[in-house]
Amino acid sequence: MSWITNNILTLHGALALFIVFLLPALEASIFVGFVFPGETAVILGGVLAFEHRITLPEAMIAASAGAIIGDSIGYFVGQKWGHALIDRLTGRFLKPESVHAAVSFVARRGGPGVVIGRFTTALRVLIPGAAGMSDMPYRKFVIFNVAGGIVWAVGYSYLGYLAGASFKQVEKVSSQISYVLLAVVILGFVAFGFYRHFKKTPKPSQKSPEGEVG
Repeated sequence: MSWITNNILTLHGALALFIVFLLPALEASIFVGFVFPGETAVILGGVLAFEHRITLPEAMIAASAGAIIGDSIGYFVGQKWGHALIDRLTGRFLKPESVHAAVSFVARRGGPGVVIGRFTTALRVLIPGAAGMSDMPYRKFVIFNVAGGIVWAVGYSYLGYLAGASFKQVEKVSSQISYVLLAVVILGFVAFGFYRHFKKTPKPSQKSPEGEVG
């Protein structure tokens, strides 16, 4: 992946903006995020702005557009071909239970789940398709998709801009934060599962057996 990063850092102008747009767009639409995280491209866009190869507002707009459009495509892909894709991708990139967990997460959390998923490394690739598979209305999905995509793109672009030449350290930290958020989500699932289990468990009767003499 380092050679991709190094090549991106040699770009400037329209080609640089196209790459900053394209990689986030492909992350969830054709699952490129399993190979090259979109957040890395967005951070690199900020670094290119720091080096005056593009402007920071241009990097933010390109990354936001890529995130929003790519996730919208991912939503429709999941809605139409989601279950068939699970069978084809099993063993290559993901396990079926990972997708089902993402679908369950979106179904329970709704729109906020789309925003939370945007900031987690693994879920970011799966959430748009999971939203389509969970029958979330697109009108609802797009509101949270736009909000999450803009905040994510602007935030990571600015991080790259502030980091400048030290972007590799920022990339490492941002990746660690994404995994921490994923762990929090998983723990939330486990805690919710225990809660439902114990809530459904019938309590032992407090009545005395019939015929028992006090």
